[in-house]
Amino acid sequence: MTVHTIETKAAFDEAVKNHSVVIVDAFATWCGPCKAIAPIVAKLSDEEQFKDVYFAKIDVDDLPELSQELGITAMPTFVAFKGGELSGKVVGANPGAIQKLVVDQL
Repeated sequence: MTVHTIETKAAFDEAVKNHSVVIVDAFATWCGPCKAIAPIVAKLSDEEQFKDVYFAKIDVDDLPELSQELGITAMPTFVAFKGGELSGKVVGANPGAIQKLVVDQL
């Protein structure tokens, strides 16, 4: 798997509609903790147990309306969707909490 970059609101809507579980990493290019956590999220996306999870990331500066809609107030924020519905959120670069968020969606 991989972490997919979502560049439009339409692409986000399509991802949530077409995948049963979506984990969205809301980041900013200038955010140090975002850069630090990115390789850990990429590693999670490669794990066999998470093969059915669609990992995505959005740049909050490029998609401000979507970021506002998702309630992003700090970066990084990880938002989970299951069956098209918001099902969890983790604020901050906390590897354990992010992994738990993903596991809880299965």
